[in-house]
Amino acid sequence: MLRLLWVLVVLGGLSNGFALPEAAAQGRSPLSNTKARHLYEKAQEQARNRDFVKAIETLTVLNEKFPSMGEPYLMKGSLLKTMGENRRAYEAYKEGLSKIPYDATRTLDYYLLAELSITLGDYQTAAMGYQNYLKAAPKGQRNTIRAQRQLINCEFAVKAMTKPVSVVPERLGSPLNTFRYQYFPALTADSRFLLFTARPNVQSDEDLFLSQLNKDGSMGAPVPISNAINTPYNEGAGTISGDGKTLVFASCDRPNAVGNCDLYISRRTGNAWSKPQNLGYSVNSPEWDSQPTLSADGRTLYFTSTRRGGKGQEDLYVTTMQPNGIWTAARNLGEPVNTPGKDMAPFIHASGTTLYYVTDGLPGMGGLDVYRCELNTGKWAAPVNMGYPFNTFENEASVFITSDNRRGFCSRSRAEKAGVAPERDRPVELFGFEVAPEMRARESSTFTQGRVFDAVTKKPIQADVQLYDLQTDELVQYVTSDPVNGDYTVVLNEGRQYAMYAAADKYLMKSLSFDYSDKRRFNPLTLDLYLSPVKTGNNIVLNNLFFDTKEYELKRNSRTELNRLVQFMQQYKAIKVEISGHTDDVGADADNMTLSQNRARSVYDYLVQKGIAASRLHFKGYGETRPLAPNDSEDARQQNRRIEIKIL
Repeated sequence: MLRLLWVLVVLGGLSNGFALPEAAAQGRSPLSNTKARHLYEKAQEQARNRDFVKAIETLTVLNEKFPSMGEPYLMKGSLLKTMGENRRAYEAYKEGLSKIPYDATRTLDYYLLAELSITLGDYQTAAMGYQNYLKAAPKGQRNTIRAQRQLINCEFAVKAMTKPVSVVPERLGSPLNTFRYQYFPALTADSRFLLFTARPNVQSDEDLFLSQLNKDGSMGAPVPISNAINTPYNEGAGTISGDGKTLVFASCDRPNAVGNCDLYISRRTGNAWSKPQNLGYSVNSPEWDSQPTLSADGRTLYFTSTRRGGKGQEDLYVTTMQPNGIWTAARNLGEPVNTPGKDMAPFIHASGTTLYYVTDGLPGMGGLDVYRCELNTGKWAAPVNMGYPFNTFENEASVFITSDNRRGFCSRSRAEKAGVAPERDRPVELFGFEVAPEMRARESSTFTQGRVFDAVTKKPIQADVQLYDLQTDELVQYVTSDPVNGDYTVVLNEGRQYAMYAAADKYLMKSLSFDYSDKRRFNPLTLDLYLSPVKTGNNIVLNNLFFDTKEYELKRNSRTELNRLVQFMQQYKAIKVEISGHTDDVGADADNMTLSQNRARSVYDYLVQKGIAASRLHFKGYGETRPLAPNDSEDARQQNRRIEIKIL
């Protein structure tokens, strides 16, 4: 089985190995009362014969007859812990040590009580146990550092519980949660597809499943993602890009693998997934690599690895896909994200600005807690705990927050129920929750999606769809429309202004503008795009050229569009174009004609400055004479104020 599920269950730090209290292990009774000593020695003999149930029964009788004696409770607690009954073991240790004065020789008992208490959320008893352990333990004890760290966690947890967050994860209903184990949920940007890992029963391997959103808003019955993906090997901890076209998952012990668990990638064309490819030595290591999460455009990948050189046993790493399709060498995220503890299960929000992950290397509730941290000017800020009761005394697993910051998903584990038929038991299940304000990603996101067509044949075409931040002139997303059906999805962040371009070989690029600085207009869009061939007479509107009112000097945020136009002219060296300026009908006709001429000239001058031969360029102003829409509204007038490029 992949090391995927283990993060969902109690990691514990508590051995289930058999260890009697010191006196019991040495075959002597610490009790002076003859009857009590007889029962205690009887329990010792039963324990040495591995009849733990009988030994516990004997000790229970001893507890009832001599309730003031602490030693029998400690022996009972040790046996119960050996049997995996941690709650009863905790009760026995707590009861026993409460009856015995502080004793510096009982370091192990104090430590075990503290460990049991913190895994059950009894922080007061845990703190007392760790304090007694540290007071008694000789310097250099291997558990000293952990005890000191857990004391800090106890203090943090008590404070967190006084300021709970308003998050109560709820179990997802039918037809989800029908497997014995289901975990690591991930959604596409439009929330149409829910991807998760599942094991139908204890004996089965891990596979990836998809549930599709129904028209009524419910989720459909989960189905295996593809025979090309699911195999007799384990496949799990999958992540899917915002457009649902790129899948990365972990698989272990495959032939020709780099390490014992590697990351694999598959791409969807139409409805078919490609044969998975190992991401290779630049991403995978000879160790364990798993728990991936993709950026919205599928070009940045975060994951967990146990490779050498990290800060802890598990660290988070990141790699990006270069323009040539090759992934860069994975690099450690470093501080403050990675810690000396376990740093695992990353999730990058669709906005790309907020990372969620689980760690036990920062102050928390005692086990693996979920933290969030923000990316600011290329650096990660200090992680912030997601709070109680989202984080609990149990180990938390991965989390997923939808692009709009409204809904979250996670998986939660619980102890397997005694007496419940395995086919009816669900130890690990999927949960959903409303995202509290303090848990949201720094930026909310929406999406635009549609299909790309040939404007003449109306057939779908494969095109590059690129999204630029107009403020920074940064390429923030780069996706490709499906060659079979032409569909694409691009994620846009609240509070930003974007230029989007669709381009394909031998076609004119399509220029679109999105201004999402106004939250009231922050909604998903469906935009089908039609690309015209590079052919005499065809033209395009440049939607990302900006001028102040009645001015013709190009504003700074026009450089993205201008540079794309330069690239287009460099790609098609034989073509000649007319740059035409147009206005609305506000103002005098003559003034509008002059303004449109000067604005077209500004674009012409920029291209010439960038090395485009003037002989290939012609500019002309048309004023208000060629409107695209009636000048009866501001939106219509805005359409009419434009610069066009026409192939001559």
